[in-house]
Amino acid sequence: MHRLRSCAARLRPITASQTATAPLSVPNKKSWAFRHNNSKNDPNTTLSDMFYRWSWDIFFRNANAGAPPGTAYQSPPPMGVSLAGLAQAQSLVGAQPNVEKLVEDHLAVQGLSGTRVMGHHNAILDPLGINCVNFDESPVATGFQHVGEKCFLIILTMIMLLIIRRLEMAYCQHIGVEFMFINDLDQCQWIRQKFERPGVMQFSLEEKRTLLARMVRSTRFEEFLQRKWSSEKRFGLEGCESLIPALKTIIDKSSNKGVDTVIMGMPHRGRLNVLANVIRKELEQIFCQFDSKLEATDEGSGDVKYHLGMYHRRINRVTDRNITLSLVANPSHLEAVNPVVQGKTKAEQFYCGDTDGNRVMSILLHGDAAFAGQGIVYETFHLSDLPSYTTHGTVHVVANNQIGFTTDPRMARSSPYPTDVARVVNAPIFHVNADDPEAVMYVCTVAAEWRATFHKDVVVDLVCYRRNGHNEMDEPMFTQPLMYKQIKKQKGVLQKYAEKLIAEGAVSRQEYEEEISKYDKICEEAHARSKDEKILHIKHLNYHYVWCAGFFTLDGQPKSMSCPSTGLPEEELTHIGQVASSVPVEDFTIHGGLSRILKGRADMIKNRTVDWALGEYMAFGSLLKEGIHVRLSGQDVERGTFSHRHHVLHDQNVDKRICIPMNHVSPNQALYTVCNSSLSEYGVLGFELGFAMASPNALVLWEAQFGDFHNTAQCIIDQFISPGQAKWVRQNGIVLLLPHGMEGMGPEHSSARPERFLQMCNDDPDFNPKVTDDFEVRQLYDCNWIVVNCSNPANYFHVMRRQILLPFRKPLIVFTPKSLLRHPEAKSNFDQMLPGTHFQRVIPDDGPATQNPSEVKRIVFCTGKVYYELARERKARNMEDSVAITRIEQLSPFPFDLVKAETEKYPNADLVWCQEEHKNQGYYDYVKPRMRTTIDRAKPVWYAGREPAAAPATGNKNTHLLELKRFLDTTFNLDAFKDHI
Repeated sequence: MHRLRSCAARLRPITASQTATAPLSVPNKKSWAFRHNNSKNDPNTTLSDMFYRWSWDIFFRNANAGAPPGTAYQSPPPMGVSLAGLAQAQSLVGAQPNVEKLVEDHLAVQGLSGTRVMGHHNAILDPLGINCVNFDESPVATGFQHVGEKCFLIILTMIMLLIIRRLEMAYCQHIGVEFMFINDLDQCQWIRQKFERPGVMQFSLEEKRTLLARMVRSTRFEEFLQRKWSSEKRFGLEGCESLIPALKTIIDKSSNKGVDTVIMGMPHRGRLNVLANVIRKELEQIFCQFDSKLEATDEGSGDVKYHLGMYHRRINRVTDRNITLSLVANPSHLEAVNPVVQGKTKAEQFYCGDTDGNRVMSILLHGDAAFAGQGIVYETFHLSDLPSYTTHGTVHVVANNQIGFTTDPRMARSSPYPTDVARVVNAPIFHVNADDPEAVMYVCTVAAEWRATFHKDVVVDLVCYRRNGHNEMDEPMFTQPLMYKQIKKQKGVLQKYAEKLIAEGAVSRQEYEEEISKYDKICEEAHARSKDEKILHIKHLNYHYVWCAGFFTLDGQPKSMSCPSTGLPEEELTHIGQVASSVPVEDFTIHGGLSRILKGRADMIKNRTVDWALGEYMAFGSLLKEGIHVRLSGQDVERGTFSHRHHVLHDQNVDKRICIPMNHVSPNQALYTVCNSSLSEYGVLGFELGFAMASPNALVLWEAQFGDFHNTAQCIIDQFISPGQAKWVRQNGIVLLLPHGMEGMGPEHSSARPERFLQMCNDDPDFNPKVTDDFEVRQLYDCNWIVVNCSNPANYFHVMRRQILLPFRKPLIVFTPKSLLRHPEAKSNFDQMLPGTHFQRVIPDDGPATQNPSEVKRIVFCTGKVYYELARERKARNMEDSVAITRIEQLSPFPFDLVKAETEKYPNADLVWCQEEHKNQGYYDYVKPRMRTTIDRAKPVWYAGREPAAAPATGNKNTHLLELKRFLDTTFNLDAFKDHI
């Protein structure tokens, strides 16, 4: 029967208009003979196999006797013929084929594939029995209606019923399989084997008992929490208890295939249960989080218990292999964790040399409504096969509650299933009734094997229900009365499965009750211990060992509060510059325009100067030489949006031949990864954040094509980057490069929205911190992230190196330039980058104004590109003696000490903050109160810049220039602010 199905799958459909001319397609004689000879003694041979062999045996005999192919075929014997009659049948050389009948025969067999394509619609997937979307008729029966009753002249009615029965058992029971859209024949055949072979879902007694024990733990854990804390929200797993054995099965099978690290991400439903029974977090640590009087024993704001993650290494008792399990912390933004998990998985694979994903894998859990409704799911799926982002297959498990909070699926999605988005990457989708634990176990086994075999994504749709409302305090009867009437009648899955095993004799009722008592006792003892526990974030979040090895002390504190000089010897700067201006590969033809760029770099090296691109090159190259992995990712980062970087050279004569000079800096250097990303901000920034989580010994950067575009990744910034350490006590050194500058390019290509990043900084504008020896580094340690706007390449070079040389990790936000990339004055000298030099938080004026500071009438503070416009205008107005311009390069944490020194240097000067952004945007609202704190509010801080506006920039060039002229006039009009005094 299996061979008949295989043959049917290979046959091409023939339309009615083709019947007169379409030749009969036959199998190769050699392959037919091999199949015949190797299966004639097969005990699984069916009657249909015998008819199949008989008809083609007649064909080849006739063909060998000289009959033309069109006359060599003979139909199988009519209904009622005995098996003995097959042996006595004689070849009929010269018999004329009935073309119409051959077409009907072909269509009849082809109709069998209808069950494979559509059988999942007839599967019994809903435990509640209320949301099944069944066809009126079986797909198999429908397929045979195309040819009418004549099809039963092909094969005996009994054989057809056997085939239909086998296919319905495979595809129309508690498992529904979607896979026929996959365009790889081997993959489809692999899935058919897993579901169509007889007896595939047979489990040993030991496997059943293990499954029951896991169901007991999953169910009784939730019941224990409900008994002890009935009025607490916990987002329990009731109605989907089989999720725990599902995850454990995936982990067991993957561990058996060689996986030793599993990184997981999930929403809040069931997280406590997963932490307890999959990750194996101590129960007392979980229980003490329910103590309302508990005070945080660590820094940070903390987060609700069902958002926290954990990292844990333990023995897998099924495989007796060590396995590391990591559950990434996740906010209530559900699917936001998906790319973070993928990035962390990719990093773990990278650092252990796992190029095929054989050792490190990811598991993502989803809710049905979020899986269908949130675009980040689609963005993450489309990273799955990209070379620099693939994790070589992810197992997705959807806890399909059949409802989203209070929203019916008919109102929440436009597709039949919540999992349809997975079809875009040809991921097989296994729907399974969650009230059948053995079906769940089998599907998860197949999913783990699929991932290990093909290294591609796979989806397990766990069709379940939510016994409580959205949370334990919610009343679902308000909005879903009929569903919840049925749920109240629903017998628990543990009870149903236990009764099944007791009826089979697999376990006795006493053994079942003893298993329950044993786990209940474990919970009670842990609850007693929890009353004396304090939550230690470092203990239960547990940094990866590479963070602790030489980086943190046992209590998670940095081992020092100092940062060495970030400068480099001149010979090293020269060497890296020479690499940056060369093509270190023989017989490599580059573009003529690029030759001029490289020559320009070489000339700068001779003159001991660097522009922005070369300063970046030297920062990256020096870190690579020191063994620090550098990864730069984003849209068009290889060349650079503004054609300034050119880190990947392309041979003009050979397709796909590239050269990355940065990987030729030193023989023993770390690898430089620079990769153009998909056109995604949300997904890719989340991915890079996850990559940066894995190790502190890497500089991981994400560059926006324009800084304006980071707002489509705002969720990652708001939920993971800005508050990450405060919520989850996890440091991260991700770097965001955001091109920013008002240059008349319109509202979508101007502003990186610095006001948003500054608003989220945690330094107090009204508190002037005490200056100590370690003030600069201590400030960085206390902040939630670092925000800079460098105005010259040397400072950019230093801040990149400082990011790694600091004894801790903080996110770094860099507002990078556009026009300054080629500005003739935006260059730095080697002297600014030599040993002993460092990042300048503030760059004071070094012109004529410093010669007689008491005569200076105005000190203008600014940041970034506007400095060069101010300097040019000051020179044009011949005011270099009367106006000082000071650049604040590090905005957060605010350099209170250096700003105070600057204001004291010019005792008679007005204080003006000048920015090119609009007044309600940019830096003014952040800078003004902090500047006033430094001078004890003795002087006002005047504003010079654009007027408030709703859009970040005008789209009209003339308006842009007029606005620029106005605020420059205001800045240098020494009487401009007198009317306000």
